[in-house]
Amino acid sequence: MQQGYSYALSAPMGEDFAEGFSPDLTPAQMLELGVFGGCYMTDCRDEFPADWFEEAKLSPGKPDKELNYFGIHASQPLSEWQRKGWLHQDDPRGWFQWYCRYFMGRRHDDDERQIGRWRAMRRHVGQLRSACDTGDLSCRPRQRQALLHWAYDSRKL
Repeated sequence: MQQGYSYALSAPMGEDFAEGFSPDLTPAQMLELGVFGGCYMTDCRDEFPADWFEEAKLSPGKPDKELNYFGIHASQPLSEWQRKGWLHQDDPRGWFQWYCRYFMGRRHDDDERQIGRWRAMRRHVGQLRSACDTGDLSCRPRQRQALLHWAYDSRKL
């Protein structure tokens, strides 16, 4: 994962989020539902509360799309995120790593950018609502899985 990085927690866990930033899911809920093929958090468990992993769907080694809630691959590889410049040096695994740390109480100079990226995913919520009947989880499963990766609970759409 990441060597030699530390941070201070300046907000209570799960509280004092920026105005307008209201994810549907906690990191623990995301891990339990099945995100990122189960491969995301297998090498950094010590950084986060043990209860986040009690029901987590994890796959050591390579991602397993069957562990994703919708059973479909919906991620770009980390190399693509690196190529596009979407990663901050303090969170080399991307948005979800940032969100886990933010949820824990870390506040960072990259918060505004990452929250902006989260807000930009709302367009997918609108697309699902216009294309799918409410509760039809078979409609646009890749898009629904991608929304889960951003803490939007697409099961409710």
